[in-house]
Amino acid sequence: MIVQELTLIQERHGWLPEGELRALSRRLSVPLHRLHEVASFYPLYRLKPPPAVHVQVCRDMACHLHGAVRMTRDLEATGMELGGGQVHVEGVSCLGQCDRPIAISINDHVYRGLSEDEIRTRIRMALAREPLPHQHGDRTPANWKIDVYQGRPTYDAVRQFIETRDGDRILKALEVANLRGMGGAGFPTFKKWGAVRGAPGDVKYVVCNADESEPGTFKDRELMRRAPWLVIEGVILAGLVTGAKQGTIYIRHEYHEETHVLRDAIAQAEASGICGDNVLGSGISFPVDVFVSPGGYIQGEESALLEAMEDRRGEPRNKPPFPVFVGLFGKPTVINNVETLAWVPGIVKHGGEWYRDAGINGANGMRFVSISGDVAKPGVYEVPFGQTVRDLIFNTAGGMRGRQRLKAIAPSGPSGGFLPAKIKVENLPPKFVQEKMKPGDKTLDILDVPLDLNTLGAMGSMLGAAFVVYGDQADIVENALNCTEFYRNESCGKCVPCRMGSQKLVEIIGDMLAKRFPRTSLPMVNELSDTMTITSICGLGMVASNPIATVIKHFPDELNQLFETRAPRRTQIKTMADIEDIDQ
Repeated sequence: MIVQELTLIQERHGWLPEGELRALSRRLSVPLHRLHEVASFYPLYRLKPPPAVHVQVCRDMACHLHGAVRMTRDLEATGMELGGGQVHVEGVSCLGQCDRPIAISINDHVYRGLSEDEIRTRIRMALAREPLPHQHGDRTPANWKIDVYQGRPTYDAVRQFIETRDGDRILKALEVANLRGMGGAGFPTFKKWGAVRGAPGDVKYVVCNADESEPGTFKDRELMRRAPWLVIEGVILAGLVTGAKQGTIYIRHEYHEETHVLRDAIAQAEASGICGDNVLGSGISFPVDVFVSPGGYIQGEESALLEAMEDRRGEPRNKPPFPVFVGLFGKPTVINNVETLAWVPGIVKHGGEWYRDAGINGANGMRFVSISGDVAKPGVYEVPFGQTVRDLIFNTAGGMRGRQRLKAIAPSGPSGGFLPAKIKVENLPPKFVQEKMKPGDKTLDILDVPLDLNTLGAMGSMLGAAFVVYGDQADIVENALNCTEFYRNESCGKCVPCRMGSQKLVEIIGDMLAKRFPRTSLPMVNELSDTMTITSICGLGMVASNPIATVIKHFPDELNQLFETRAPRRTQIKTMADIEDIDQ
């Protein structure tokens, strides 16, 4: 209630006036300090009046590659020219528009792919207090296999369950399908639903995590806007199978249009008796609503998301207990991301084999990939698991941008770090080399790697929801700094290893680029990385060092260019062993 009420005040005024906060405190019988505790944590809320024009430029990954730093400087000059102190320009974490960089927000209106002249026009409009235009995405149903209704939802899977009441059949279909979490963790869906179903108690919940905020990730945005019925039906099915009492779609606040589309689709489903009171006359009630996140990348972590829904600061919880046992309001809770839930209706209708057998090269199933960066056709694509990197980049995404050569990929956004076009055998796990490579091979061509959870995991990497491509013009160390700054900026600050470690990493990489970092200090980066991985509370701190750690591992030549003025040639880095052998 606190978060939702604060959001309504913010929408009315553009900030949180003290008088409104005091009135809310009285109305909710909540101490004023509790409201400030929540409001001061989330980036959505402002405790001071905003400038007349607030321009935020996305600074992460794809937008960074396309010149976000330069655009920010240019818009700062534009702001001074047009409005002086009335225009405030700053960077902002990923806005989820990576397929059409550079993304910006002007007074909370999110735009993508605008020219600087178009941005100037909107700044002038905002200064004149004229309504800003909305930029709408494509709502046309796509010809995706996932949409078993082809744009005309009849919610057959829900109807089928109400007729049979056979939750075991659905769990078995999910097991046969081998459907796993599509947000990056990859946990089997049937196990999660089964755990909540078997948990004691009459009150349980389902939460759809639609807070995709990882740089390079925007696939859930397309699913929610172009096939919202699949997400809603997935939530309902999870509720019916587990015996939950309510479903909630937790969506990032920058997704204005997707929020509107989801609410309309929920209203239509309620009118058809698909959710709400007395689902299809069954006597079962299962309402579905939308909870708009007050912002912050950390809200994508499942326990931090629950904290926000419980009107607290969105800081991750210590685990165990896990949400399947102690989740929302202390009750067993299913938390799945948008894509995971969207695949469920098709699996229920057509069986687990329908999904499982769609994979290729020995992999199971299909997925949606957000591909961006230095490719000709960035976007969201429905592809089979097992597709090779070559097929994804050169067939699906149209090849490299501007005839560049491939330098690196980030197969999980910043969280997995960077993999080079050619990986040296000594930088691969011995078991992977033994099982997957031919005797005598010196390198692995990244283009030949099939994109499935098992292969990348065996390589010591990960396959997430984002896939960012870097061409040969990219400075990989500078882009590692960009990724690490993202984690530094988005750390909630709850645990010391993440809060202090992410800042220290930013300083180290900055010193590298300025040629102020001695080669003999490189082992300290690995020690800091190990400490953060072991001791951080949540995944943010555990992966924050991956960008620079993978650069050290796979791109020694780029590091040598930074150190060549400080060390003799005989100590140049060629392998990880060279770093370990450095005499400190």
